[in-house]
Amino acid sequence: MIENMKKIAYFLSAALFAGTLVSCDLDSMSMTEKDTTNFPVNGEDAAQALAGIYQNLNAVNANPQETWHYYALLASDDQYGGGGTNDKLMQAMDLILNYNVDMTRDFWKQRYQGINRANTLLEALNTVSFDETQKNQTKGEALFMRAFFYYELASMYGRVPLIVTAQKPADVTPPTAAALWGQILQDLRDACECMPAKRNSDGHVDKYCAEALLGRCWLFYTGFYCNGEDIKDLVSTNYSPLASVALPDGTTLTKDQVVKYIDDCVNNSGYQLVPDFRNLWAYTNRCTVEDYDYTKGQGLKWVEDDNGINPESMFAVKFNKMASWQTTIGYANGYSLHFGVRGGQPYANTFPFGQGWGAGPVATNFVNDWKNAEPRDLRFDATVLDVNDLPGYAKGGWEDFVQETDYYGKKLSPVTSKKKDDSGDYWCTFENEMYPGNWEVSGEENFQLGNIHDMVLIRFAEVLLMQSELKEDVSGINKVRKRAGLAELPNYSFASLQNERRWELAFEGLRFNDIRRWHIAAAALDKQLNQACYYCGRPSTNFAHNGGYSARYNATAGFQKFPEMEITLSEGALTQNPGWTESNSNYTDWNN
Repeated sequence: MIENMKKIAYFLSAALFAGTLVSCDLDSMSMTEKDTTNFPVNGEDAAQALAGIYQNLNAVNANPQETWHYYALLASDDQYGGGGTNDKLMQAMDLILNYNVDMTRDFWKQRYQGINRANTLLEALNTVSFDETQKNQTKGEALFMRAFFYYELASMYGRVPLIVTAQKPADVTPPTAAALWGQILQDLRDACECMPAKRNSDGHVDKYCAEALLGRCWLFYTGFYCNGEDIKDLVSTNYSPLASVALPDGTTLTKDQVVKYIDDCVNNSGYQLVPDFRNLWAYTNRCTVEDYDYTKGQGLKWVEDDNGINPESMFAVKFNKMASWQTTIGYANGYSLHFGVRGGQPYANTFPFGQGWGAGPVATNFVNDWKNAEPRDLRFDATVLDVNDLPGYAKGGWEDFVQETDYYGKKLSPVTSKKKDDSGDYWCTFENEMYPGNWEVSGEENFQLGNIHDMVLIRFAEVLLMQSELKEDVSGINKVRKRAGLAELPNYSFASLQNERRWELAFEGLRFNDIRRWHIAAAALDKQLNQACYYCGRPSTNFAHNGGYSARYNATAGFQKFPEMEITLSEGALTQNPGWTESNSNYTDWNN
């Protein structure tokens, strides 16, 4: 259901929390609403309205299991569903199956809420007078956020209603994919053009973030839709990317133009690779790093230590210590909780990784592929946790675990630390040690609400790899490989680009769209079959359900089911996506 198109729920506070924009970690929320007849009227009002748009990033985090990012991780060929025998939504997402009629409806509603807020602000900016530079920056941020919300919706569901006005149109029939993605690309192009050429480090997106997202959206749309918009076209194995795209304003965006935007981002943004890949991830935090055998004694230092600014992070979701079950749990990093080690073992057994729900076990085929392709890649051990390397881990001790593989991803995992009081005890999250006190809402010992490190959505490394892909040049690939301690490649090849994206960006939510746009998804997904795993502690294999991975992908092109309530509310404007009306689209149980 799309939020009322006239009212704006806005946030009172525009203060900063821990050096970052409060829109991503709001301390208080006004239950008052102002409408477009009297708000916004100046730059301060516009900043409040913009904060309400950013807040949507945390709103969806309250139910991470329903989001595009979560689905993109589990549906890829690099992770299974996991969880326990009752965590059927996790397994259904891995298998591209349905678990209930409205299993992702919260995400749908919240993203349209964010779109409505962006639409309202963009319209209001046409009549509000304040500093022109600030207005252009505000407009660019609102365009970026609207494009990002539509990028996730269009990736998740395909053709969704396109609404770019503050008033809900009479007809919300979804447009063609060309029109939908044309609007996304136009918003990002316009954001690139109107925001000043200045890097931001205060939580606001900037011109260069828009350039990066433009490259990501361009590569997906021009690859995935290169054969047409029907399911048979989307699942075809032919890959011949489009070189130009018609935009709603009558102009055309070309590949050469996109290359210029990406070059500008690489050459002028000021974003840069963190010299040591391991310093990107929370297990190198100062409270943990010297107690973890893998990292101690190597001079490693997490880039976010004590609210440090990550020079590689271009767009991230921020969290804070105000998470509450009574208000929203979206202020805490719920993805970290979901992808934590399952089983409730003592923290000493799993140190430095904390407890969670066991979503997304690393696929055995992914481990084998990486080890065979790049056996000396330091990123492997920095990215993948083998529980056999944890001396105290009680392997097989959790009897309610589906698709267990012995491997967890380290990037999203909760991280613990030893208490520095000589007690020998452990904090459930390192954040309790790094940011002591003022955990009044959740309490210090709350492993579910205590994860507050950033979830980075766009990294500069991705921009370098996009530059290589678009220009068919090895320079960006080699910069990423050099950081990983690997030899430079003499020439560009598409295969090397595909591998480099898979290893560098593993478990960051990009792989599923990569295999879709390259038209290799069905074959890649089937490589998960017959791979070793455990079911309830017993050796098993990852076997086919409801026809298997490729059958489900070919029936759906990877699109999720529309929430059925939204179809009902649309009064005929929406029809269910292909592949979701048959009885074999439903997941019942791992053994069925």
